[in-house]
Amino acid sequence: INFQNFHTKNLQINYRYCSNKMVYYFICEIHDPPLTIYLGEDKFVNEELIRYGFPEDIWFHVDGVSSAHVYLRLPSGMGLDDIPQDVLIDCAQLTKANSISGCKQDSVKIVYTPWANLHKTGDMEVGQIGFHRKSELRYITVKKKSEIVKRLDKTRTQGKLNLKIMREERDEAERMEKRRIQREEREREKELMKERALEKEAKSYKSLMDPKKMETNKELATHYQDYEDNFM
Repeated sequence: INFQNFHTKNLQINYRYCSNKMVYYFICEIHDPPLTIYLGEDKFVNEELIRYGFPEDIWFHVDGVSSAHVYLRLPSGMGLDDIPQDVLIDCAQLTKANSISGCKQDSVKIVYTPWANLHKTGDMEVGQIGFHRKSELRYITVKKKSEIVKRLDKTRTQGKLNLKIMREERDEAERMEKRRIQREEREREKELMKERALEKEAKSYKSLMDPKKMETNKELATHYQDYEDNFM
């Protein structure tokens, strides 16, 4: 399933998606096909993003200082260590630019990890996050490049979205796709069983029609004559 533009329809006027959770979306156009990058308006929106992110998302943050929580939505088949370097740099630059202290530094180290590796407990402050597995943490160091941020800013869209409903609909779309695949697999299995039955039937018929096992009229007459001679 392609979840890259899953937010697009939800940016339309629709009461189901109206909320006070402002999310900013950017398009990484240097990748083909383009990839979606997004971030929340503030630390309260970050809480919603932590809770209702997609399994396809990669989370970015300036290491050791406060910054926006930036997410990259991966396409199907791409993993954490498959992300192209130029895409990583786009995400890192956007993360650096959205850090009050990080944007003032010449270079910063950015930490990134899959959304599923984020760990939130009840005693943490708003916007604070931990990790399940340190082995899934990756780092990249970048220097300020305003031209990258300007390019990304030209693609920005925004909307107040109901992140909970978006996640629910994403999960439902995934379930429907799995059911479709299962139906197709069952149909293929039925067709395969049907083909095997036909092949078995054809082999059985071929065996009955084997010339070596069939008798000619002359042979049948001979057997009949022998039978009569024996009877007499």
